[in-house]
Amino acid sequence: MAKINLLPWRDERRKEQQTEFFIILGLCAVVGIMLWGAIHFYHNLLISFQENRNQYISQQIENLDKKIEEIKRLEKEKARLLARMRAIELLQGNRPLIVRLFDELVRSLPEGVSVNNVTQKDTKITIEGVAQSNARVSSFMRNLDSNDWLKNPELDIVQAKDEQGTRISNFTLRFSQVIPSASEEEDQT
Repeated sequence: MAKINLLPWRDERRKEQQTEFFIILGLCAVVGIMLWGAIHFYHNLLISFQENRNQYISQQIENLDKKIEEIKRLEKEKARLLARMRAIELLQGNRPLIVRLFDELVRSLPEGVSVNNVTQKDTKITIEGVAQSNARVSSFMRNLDSNDWLKNPELDIVQAKDEQGTRISNFTLRFSQVIPSASEEEDQT
């Protein structure tokens, strides 16, 4: 006889397949979520690592900026000190020149000429003085022109006036102070 199963086995089988499907679907969802979580965690680690690197670089940039400002401040200080040193060296180098100027001025000054005022600006010198005659002023100019340290005399003003029965010439004279080369000085001595 043929066996007929009247139990709803197909429905049970379908329910078992559905249950297996949902279990596999749930496992796939869990594995997918875990995989997504692992990838998300890995990316967060990468982002955190890069942020730490960026923060380190920012700190180093700030440190370098401070060092650059310090270097600029030191360079300004150095330039200021070098300028002072140059000024001191210039003053030290020119110190004997003023003595030499007055020495040469006295040697060039003829008798009968007196100096009232001496003004110097760089190498240009202006003298205001009094002479007994115009010839003495001319003699003074010739002496200045023949001097190795004083050159290019130019007479600005000569005013003659009579004081107490004598004729006096007030004059203003300009000339340049030059520094002769070492070979010219040796030839003179």
